[in-house]
Amino acid sequence: MRHGMDPAKRMLRRDLLTVRNGLTADDVRKSTHALAGRALALPELADARTVAAYVSVGNEPGTLALLDALHARGVRVLLPVLLEDNDLDWGAYEGEGSLVRVQHGGRMALLEPSGERLGPAAVERADAVLLPGLAVDARGMRLGRGGGSYDRVLARLERAGADPALVVLLYDTEVVDRVPEEPHDRPVHAVVTPSGVRRFRSRP
Repeated sequence: MRHGMDPAKRMLRRDLLTVRNGLTADDVRKSTHALAGRALALPELADARTVAAYVSVGNEPGTLALLDALHARGVRVLLPVLLEDNDLDWGAYEGEGSLVRVQHGGRMALLEPSGERLGPAAVERADAVLLPGLAVDARGMRLGRGGGSYDRVLARLERAGADPALVVLLYDTEVVDRVPEEPHDRPVHAVVTPSGVRRFRSRP
């Protein structure tokens, strides 16, 4: 399946990225701390022993303050390592010094954990999964960047019968009425923005 080929998704991605690219470093820095505060108050993260997260890059809503706060709480934080086929391996976050900058082809460099690789199935043991995205709609459907990496993660969780809390971190303007969906898309449980939390479905 080729992800990200839907023309409506492609146009919406382009529009959202244009707005993101117009943000200043100060905008991004402020949102990082606001997002961390909102996310840390989520019961799904307050009770989590293991959280699968990611390191924000460029003008993505910042995650480092949240990663550090979770790590300081004693939460096991798993971070993705992008594989050649766009699937994700995982490694543990041990503080900002444990990250290395990795260039994947002509794409943006990513910050990845430098330690032991835990295997793609490590995400199945997470109590909560923080998903990157560009938008989420009123039903909880997430618009990703189109690489398909997190579609694989979500499919892996479903196959394993795992049901972690699925949480997307976004800017306020990225919560929209509707995003185009495909059969493989799954709704998330909640979105966290600098101004608050919105829930879409409860967990059993």
